[in-house]
Amino acid sequence: MVKILHLSLKLKTLLYCFLFLMTQSVLANNVKITPLGSHDGEFCSRDRALIFEDPNGLRILYDPGQTVAGVSDIRLGKIDVILVSHMHGDHVGNQHISRVNAGTCANPATTVSALPNTSTVNIALAKKSKIITGSEMPKFFASKLKALGGNPMLSMLVRFGGTLKVSGLSITTVPAVHSNGIAGEMISGELGKLLAASGLTAYAGPPTGYVVTFSNGLVVYLSGDTGIIAEQDRVVRQHYGAKLVVMNIGDTYTTGPKEAAYVVNELIKPNAVVASHANEAATKDGKVIAGSQTDTFIKASNMPVYVPLSGRAMEFSNIGTCVAGCL
Repeated sequence: MVKILHLSLKLKTLLYCFLFLMTQSVLANNVKITPLGSHDGEFCSRDRALIFEDPNGLRILYDPGQTVAGVSDIRLGKIDVILVSHMHGDHVGNQHISRVNAGTCANPATTVSALPNTSTVNIALAKKSKIITGSEMPKFFASKLKALGGNPMLSMLVRFGGTLKVSGLSITTVPAVHSNGIAGEMISGELGKLLAASGLTAYAGPPTGYVVTFSNGLVVYLSGDTGIIAEQDRVVRQHYGAKLVVMNIGDTYTTGPKEAAYVVNELIKPNAVVASHANEAATKDGKVIAGSQTDTFIKASNMPVYVPLSGRAMEFSNIGTCVAGCL
Protein backbone atom coordinates (compact mmCIF):
# COMPACT_ATOMS: atom_id res chain seq x y z
CA MET A 1 0.00 0.00 0.00
CA VAL A 2 2.89 2.35 0.88
CA LYS A 3 4.58 1.56 -2.44
CA ILE A 4 1.37 2.34 -4.37
CA LEU A 5 0.98 5.66 -2.50
CA HIS A 6 4.62 6.51 -3.17
CA LEU A 7 4.15 5.75 -6.88
CA SER A 8 0.99 7.88 -6.96
CA LEU A 9 2.86 10.83 -5.49
CA LYS A 10 5.61 10.40 -8.09
CA LEU A 11 3.05 10.38 -10.89
CA LYS A 12 1.40 13.52 -9.53
CA THR A 13 4.77 15.24 -9.30
CA LEU A 14 5.62 14.26 -12.87
CA LEU A 15 2.21 15.50 -14.05
CA TYR A 16 2.66 18.84 -12.31
CA CYS A 17 6.13 19.20 -13.82
CA PHE A 18 4.78 18.36 -17.27
CA LEU A 19 1.95 20.90 -16.96
CA PHE A 20 4.38 23.54 -15.70
CA LEU A 21 6.75 22.96 -18.61
CA MET A 22 3.86 23.03 -21.09
CA THR A 23 2.67 26.35 -19.62
CA GLN A 24 6.16 27.80 -19.84
CA SER A 25 6.44 26.60 -23.46
CA VAL A 26 3.15 28.25 -24.38
CA LEU A 27 4.15 31.52 -22.71
CA ALA A 28 7.51 31.41 -24.49
CA ASN A 29 5.66 31.69 -27.81
CA ASN A 30 3.87 34.89 -26.88
CA VAL A 31 4.64 38.56 -27.56
CA LYS A 32 5.33 40.51 -24.39
CA ILE A 33 4.30 44.19 -24.13
CA THR A 34 5.70 46.34 -21.33
CA PRO A 35 4.58 49.98 -20.94
CA LEU A 36 7.22 52.49 -19.86
CA GLY A 37 5.06 55.20 -18.31
CA SER A 38 5.80 58.01 -15.91
CA HIS A 39 4.38 56.37 -12.77
CA ASP A 40 4.69 52.74 -11.66
CA GLY A 41 1.50 50.74 -12.06
CA GLU A 42 -0.51 53.61 -13.57
CA PHE A 43 -1.65 54.87 -17.00
CA CYS A 44 -0.79 58.56 -17.04
CA SER A 45 -1.18 61.64 -19.21
CA ARG A 46 2.13 61.52 -21.09
CA ASP A 47 2.42 57.75 -21.42
CA ARG A 48 3.27 56.66 -24.95
CA ALA A 49 6.27 54.30 -24.79
CA LEU A 50 5.81 50.54 -25.14
CA ILE A 51 8.38 47.77 -25.42
CA PHE A 52 7.41 44.77 -27.54
CA GLU A 53 9.46 41.62 -26.99
CA ASP A 54 9.22 38.93 -29.64
CA PRO A 55 9.45 35.25 -28.65
CA ASN A 56 12.87 35.21 -30.33
CA GLY A 57 14.14 37.93 -27.98
CA LEU A 58 14.03 40.92 -30.35
CA ARG A 59 12.92 44.03 -28.47
CA ILE A 60 11.13 47.00 -30.08
CA LEU A 61 10.65 50.38 -28.42
CA TYR A 62 7.62 52.19 -29.84
CA ASP A 63 7.40 56.01 -29.53
CA PRO A 64 9.91 56.65 -26.69
CA GLY A 65 8.12 59.90 -25.82
CA GLN A 66 8.72 61.75 -22.57
CA THR A 67 8.36 58.99 -19.96
CA VAL A 68 11.57 57.04 -20.60
CA ALA A 69 14.01 58.46 -18.05
CA GLY A 70 16.89 58.86 -20.50
CA VAL A 71 19.31 56.25 -21.76
CA SER A 72 20.08 55.11 -18.20
CA ASP A 73 16.47 54.11 -17.50
CA ILE A 74 16.91 50.57 -16.18
CA ARG A 75 13.53 49.57 -17.64
CA LEU A 76 14.89 49.82 -21.18
CA GLY A 77 17.29 46.89 -21.21
CA LYS A 78 18.30 45.74 -24.68
CA ILE A 79 16.59 47.69 -27.47
CA ASP A 80 17.05 46.32 -30.99
CA VAL A 81 14.59 48.52 -32.90
CA ILE A 82 12.92 51.89 -32.29
CA LEU A 83 9.72 52.82 -34.12
CA VAL A 84 8.59 56.46 -34.23
CA SER A 85 5.15 57.33 -35.58
CA HIS A 86 5.89 61.03 -36.08
CA MET A 87 8.16 63.86 -34.98
CA HIS A 88 6.08 65.56 -32.28
CA GLY A 89 7.96 65.89 -29.01
CA ASP A 90 5.64 63.68 -26.99
CA HIS A 91 6.43 60.79 -29.36
CA VAL A 92 10.02 61.27 -30.51
CA GLY A 93 11.09 62.63 -27.11
CA ASN A 94 11.95 66.33 -26.88
CA GLN A 95 12.19 66.11 -23.08
CA HIS A 96 11.78 63.42 -20.46
CA ILE A 97 11.36 62.60 -16.79
CA SER A 98 14.49 62.49 -14.64
CA ARG A 99 13.19 59.47 -12.75
CA VAL A 100 10.08 57.31 -12.57
CA ASN A 101 7.27 58.75 -10.39
CA ALA A 102 8.52 62.35 -10.75
CA GLY A 103 5.63 64.82 -10.60
CA THR A 104 2.06 63.58 -10.72
CA CYS A 105 0.26 61.16 -13.00
CA ALA A 106 -1.70 64.08 -14.45
CA ASN A 107 1.39 66.26 -14.82
CA PRO A 108 4.65 64.27 -14.87
CA ALA A 109 7.84 66.26 -14.28
CA THR A 110 9.45 66.06 -17.73
CA THR A 111 12.27 68.39 -16.74
CA VAL A 112 15.20 66.96 -18.71
CA SER A 113 15.70 68.30 -22.24
CA ALA A 114 16.72 65.86 -24.98
CA LEU A 115 17.14 68.62 -27.56
CA PRO A 116 18.43 68.95 -30.16
CA ASN A 117 19.04 65.18 -30.38
CA THR A 118 15.70 63.74 -29.12
CA SER A 119 15.37 60.76 -26.80
CA THR A 120 14.98 58.51 -29.84
CA VAL A 121 18.46 59.38 -31.10
CA ASN A 122 20.05 59.26 -27.65
CA ILE A 123 18.62 55.81 -26.93
CA ALA A 124 19.56 54.51 -30.38
CA LEU A 125 23.14 55.69 -29.88
CA ALA A 126 23.44 54.13 -26.43
CA LYS A 127 21.77 50.85 -27.37
CA LYS A 128 23.04 50.63 -30.98
CA SER A 129 19.41 50.25 -32.05
CA LYS A 130 17.95 50.48 -35.52
CA ILE A 131 15.52 53.37 -35.99
CA ILE A 132 12.86 52.27 -38.47
CA THR A 133 10.57 54.99 -39.81
CA GLY A 134 8.77 56.06 -42.98
CA SER A 135 8.20 59.28 -44.92
CA GLU A 136 11.14 61.70 -44.75
CA MET A 137 12.04 60.88 -41.15
CA PRO A 138 14.94 58.44 -41.80
CA LYS A 139 17.17 61.16 -43.25
CA PHE A 140 16.70 63.31 -40.17
CA PHE A 141 17.63 60.48 -37.81
CA ALA A 142 20.56 59.42 -40.01
CA SER A 143 22.03 62.92 -39.94
CA LYS A 144 21.69 63.07 -36.15
CA LEU A 145 23.37 59.69 -35.71
CA LYS A 146 26.23 60.67 -38.02
CA ALA A 147 26.80 64.01 -36.29
CA LEU A 148 27.03 62.26 -32.93
CA GLY A 149 29.48 59.59 -34.11
CA GLY A 150 26.89 56.88 -34.64
CA ASN A 151 26.12 54.78 -37.69
CA PRO A 152 23.68 56.59 -40.04
CA MET A 153 22.91 53.26 -41.73
CA LEU A 154 21.00 52.26 -38.59
CA SER A 155 18.28 54.75 -39.57
CA MET A 156 16.21 52.63 -41.93
CA LEU A 157 13.34 53.42 -44.27
CA VAL A 158 10.12 51.49 -44.81
CA ARG A 159 7.42 53.28 -46.79
CA PHE A 160 3.71 52.59 -47.21
CA GLY A 161 3.12 49.22 -48.87
CA GLY A 162 6.70 48.07 -48.38
CA THR A 163 7.94 45.60 -45.79
CA LEU A 164 11.20 45.48 -43.88
CA LYS A 165 12.30 42.13 -42.45
CA VAL A 166 14.17 42.23 -39.16
CA SER A 167 15.17 39.01 -37.37
CA GLY A 168 12.04 37.10 -38.33
CA LEU A 169 9.67 40.06 -37.97
CA SER A 170 7.95 42.04 -40.71
CA ILE A 171 7.52 45.79 -40.25
CA THR A 172 5.64 48.19 -42.49
CA THR A 173 4.22 51.70 -42.22
CA VAL A 174 0.57 52.49 -42.87
CA PRO A 175 -1.11 55.89 -43.31
CA ALA A 176 -2.13 58.12 -40.43
CA VAL A 177 -3.93 61.47 -40.59
CA HIS A 178 -2.10 63.98 -38.42
CA SER A 179 0.68 66.56 -38.76
CA ASN A 180 4.40 65.74 -38.78
CA GLY A 181 6.73 68.72 -38.58
CA ILE A 182 10.22 68.78 -37.10
CA ALA A 183 10.42 71.61 -34.55
CA GLY A 184 13.18 74.16 -34.99
CA GLU A 185 14.59 73.21 -31.57
CA MET A 186 15.40 69.75 -32.95
CA ILE A 187 17.45 71.27 -35.75
CA SER A 188 20.87 72.69 -34.95
CA GLY A 189 22.26 75.96 -36.32
CA GLU A 190 20.73 79.00 -37.93
CA LEU A 191 18.00 77.08 -39.75
CA GLY A 192 16.61 75.75 -36.49
CA LYS A 193 16.64 79.21 -34.93
CA LEU A 194 14.86 80.72 -37.92
CA LEU A 195 12.17 78.04 -37.93
CA ALA A 196 11.57 78.45 -34.20
CA ALA A 197 11.44 82.23 -34.46
CA SER A 198 8.96 82.00 -37.35
CA GLY A 199 6.72 79.46 -35.65
CA LEU A 200 7.35 76.99 -38.46
CA THR A 201 8.43 73.37 -38.63
CA ALA A 202 10.51 71.42 -41.15
CA TYR A 203 8.73 68.99 -43.47
CA ALA A 204 9.01 65.37 -42.37
CA GLY A 205 6.48 63.81 -44.74
CA PRO A 206 3.17 62.31 -43.64
CA PRO A 207 2.90 60.70 -40.21
CA THR A 208 2.60 56.93 -39.99
CA GLY A 209 1.15 54.04 -38.13
CA TYR A 210 2.81 50.62 -38.15
CA VAL A 211 1.84 47.03 -38.76
CA VAL A 212 4.24 44.56 -37.17
CA THR A 213 4.03 40.82 -37.77
CA PHE A 214 5.89 38.98 -35.02
CA SER A 215 7.63 35.64 -35.36
CA ASN A 216 4.73 33.79 -33.69
CA GLY A 217 2.35 35.16 -36.36
CA LEU A 218 0.74 37.89 -34.23
CA VAL A 219 -0.13 40.96 -36.34
CA VAL A 220 -0.22 44.23 -34.38
CA TYR A 221 -1.42 47.63 -35.60
CA LEU A 222 0.15 50.67 -33.92
CA SER A 223 -2.14 53.55 -34.79
CA GLY A 224 0.15 56.49 -34.03
CA ASP A 225 -1.67 59.81 -33.84
CA THR A 226 -4.47 59.60 -36.38
CA GLY A 227 -8.09 60.29 -37.11
CA ILE A 228 -10.55 57.84 -38.64
CA ILE A 229 -9.30 56.69 -42.05
CA ALA A 230 -10.54 54.17 -44.61
CA GLU A 231 -7.15 52.40 -44.59
CA GLN A 232 -7.94 51.06 -41.12
CA ASP A 233 -10.48 48.82 -42.84
CA ARG A 234 -9.03 48.25 -46.29
CA VAL A 235 -5.35 47.97 -45.35
CA VAL A 236 -5.02 47.16 -41.65
CA ARG A 237 -7.93 44.70 -41.42
CA GLN A 238 -8.45 43.35 -44.92
CA HIS A 239 -4.87 43.14 -46.12
CA TYR A 240 -2.76 42.67 -42.97
CA GLY A 241 -5.39 41.10 -40.72
CA ALA A 242 -4.35 42.80 -37.48
CA LYS A 243 -5.46 40.87 -34.40
CA LEU A 244 -4.15 43.28 -31.75
CA VAL A 245 -4.44 47.07 -31.91
CA VAL A 246 -2.63 49.77 -29.94
CA MET A 247 -5.13 52.62 -30.28
CA ASN A 248 -4.63 56.30 -29.46
CA ILE A 249 -7.69 57.71 -27.70
CA GLY A 250 -6.64 61.17 -26.44
CA ASP A 251 -9.03 63.39 -28.41
CA THR A 252 -8.22 66.87 -29.86
CA TYR A 253 -4.76 65.70 -31.01
CA THR A 254 -5.84 62.23 -32.16
CA THR A 255 -8.98 60.06 -32.19
CA GLY A 256 -11.22 60.59 -29.18
CA PRO A 257 -12.54 57.64 -27.19
CA LYS A 258 -15.79 57.31 -29.15
CA GLU A 259 -14.04 57.71 -32.52
CA ALA A 260 -11.39 55.19 -31.46
CA ALA A 261 -14.12 52.75 -30.45
CA TYR A 262 -15.65 53.14 -33.92
CA VAL A 263 -12.28 52.34 -35.47
CA VAL A 264 -11.82 49.10 -33.53
CA ASN A 265 -15.50 48.04 -33.61
CA GLU A 266 -16.36 48.76 -37.23
CA LEU A 267 -13.12 49.07 -39.22
CA ILE A 268 -10.37 46.83 -37.81
CA LYS A 269 -12.32 44.38 -35.61
CA PRO A 270 -9.31 42.96 -33.75
CA ASN A 271 -9.46 40.38 -30.97
CA ALA A 272 -8.03 42.79 -28.40
CA VAL A 273 -6.95 46.39 -27.95
CA VAL A 274 -4.36 48.19 -25.84
CA ALA A 275 -5.39 51.78 -25.07
CA SER A 276 -2.75 54.46 -25.67
CA HIS A 277 -2.18 58.22 -25.59
CA ALA A 278 -5.11 59.04 -23.29
CA ASN A 279 -3.84 62.52 -22.35
CA GLU A 280 -5.17 62.08 -18.83
CA ALA A 281 -4.44 60.47 -15.50
CA ALA A 282 -6.53 57.46 -16.49
CA THR A 283 -5.98 55.30 -13.41
CA LYS A 284 -5.59 55.58 -9.67
CA ASP A 285 -3.98 52.72 -7.75
CA GLY A 286 -4.01 50.80 -11.02
CA LYS A 287 -7.78 51.05 -11.50
CA VAL A 288 -9.45 52.95 -14.35
CA ILE A 289 -11.07 56.16 -13.13
CA ALA A 290 -14.83 56.18 -13.72
CA GLY A 291 -15.89 58.77 -16.29
CA SER A 292 -12.41 59.13 -17.76
CA GLN A 293 -11.79 59.01 -21.51
CA THR A 294 -10.19 55.62 -21.00
CA ASP A 295 -13.30 54.39 -19.19
CA THR A 296 -15.48 55.72 -22.03
CA PHE A 297 -13.34 53.90 -24.62
CA ILE A 298 -13.41 50.62 -22.73
CA LYS A 299 -17.19 50.70 -22.35
CA ALA A 300 -17.74 51.62 -26.02
CA SER A 301 -15.51 48.85 -27.40
CA ASN A 302 -16.83 45.42 -28.38
CA MET A 303 -13.64 43.52 -27.57
CA PRO A 304 -11.35 43.35 -24.54
CA VAL A 305 -9.45 46.62 -23.95
CA TYR A 306 -6.31 46.44 -21.82
CA VAL A 307 -4.88 49.39 -19.96
CA PRO A 308 -1.07 49.79 -20.21
CA LEU A 309 -0.07 50.08 -16.57
CA SER A 310 3.54 51.20 -16.43
CA GLY A 311 6.03 48.44 -15.76
CA ARG A 312 3.45 45.64 -15.87
CA ALA A 313 4.08 43.26 -18.77
CA MET A 314 1.24 41.75 -20.78
CA GLU A 315 1.60 38.68 -22.99
CA PHE A 316 -0.37 38.01 -26.16
CA SER A 317 -0.81 34.87 -28.24
CA ASN A 318 -0.59 34.70 -32.02
CA ILE A 319 -4.29 35.60 -32.33
CA GLY A 320 -4.15 38.58 -29.96
CA THR A 321 -5.52 36.86 -26.87
CA CYS A 322 -4.01 38.10 -23.64
CA VAL A 323 -2.67 35.08 -21.75
CA ALA A 324 -0.77 36.76 -18.92
CA GLY A 325 -0.46 40.07 -17.10
CA CYS A 326 -3.69 41.72 -18.29
CA LEU A 327 -6.05 43.29 -15.81
